[in-house]
Amino acid sequence: ALLDAERLQREAQLRASLEVTQQQATQAEGQLLELRKQSSQIQNSACILASWVSGKFSSLLQALEIQHTAALRSIEVAKTQALAQARDEEQRLRGHLEAVARHGCRIRELLEQVDEQNFLQESQLLQPPGPLGPLTPLQWDEDQQLGDLKQLLSRLCGLLLEEGSHPGAPAKPVDLAPVDYRNLTFDPVSANRHFYLSRQDQQVKHCRQSRGPGGPGSFELWQVQCAQSFQAGHHYWEVRASDHSVTLGVSYPQLPRCRLGPHTDNIGRGPCSWGLCVQEDSLQAWH
Repeated sequence: ALLDAERLQREAQLRASLEVTQQQATQAEGQLLELRKQSSQIQNSACILASWVSGKFSSLLQALEIQHTAALRSIEVAKTQALAQARDEEQRLRGHLEAVARHGCRIRELLEQVDEQNFLQESQLLQPPGPLGPLTPLQWDEDQQLGDLKQLLSRLCGLLLEEGSHPGAPAKPVDLAPVDYRNLTFDPVSANRHFYLSRQDQQVKHCRQSRGPGGPGSFELWQVQCAQSFQAGHHYWEVRASDHSVTLGVSYPQLPRCRLGPHTDNIGRGPCSWGLCVQEDSLQAWH
């Protein structure tokens, strides 16, 4: 009797375990079907996305090629016109040089004339060449040739090469600069003792360990000046900053080197400088 009771109890436990196992199997099969459904949806979605991206890139490349061809054609036409104008001017100047040379040669011949009557008659008939006139400026304007294309390309390259680049991979600089473009370099003498310059003084990095005591011209603040300066005219700078917060600016040479107050820099905090504080979520102009 005891064995029968124990068997019945054990059978009940096994049936309960079997029911749980069947429920788990049913649940696993349902999840497997759902997984296959999601995988199929992902494959279809990826195919649609790939087709959409390919179409957009194809349209973009086609538009870029059209703009590229049109820009090169416009530059070539303008160059041809400017060089044709230069050839016309050169021909005019050479013609004037030949006329001046003939006139000078004729004068020297008359000066050697011993017959006074012939001298007077021929000298009265002598006509000097016409006035040279000013040099006609050649019609060539880089800004007019590029028009809005330069700004468009700068923005497009900035989007593709900086925002669209692989994380951690520095984007190659885009060379769309004018003729008088030049790279700025940092002045090692002015660099804070925690600043390390590299890449021919075109890159600066802040480190906790100092390079040693600062010199008489170095900033006590966390900043460095450029070696180049400018006078009058229009200027702009392109800077790539890797830190989440940095202050950029322009200043007079007499910008104070010593620390005043709690700030880590004095750019834009007085009458000697103008500053732009670039942060992760905001921009602040200081003067």
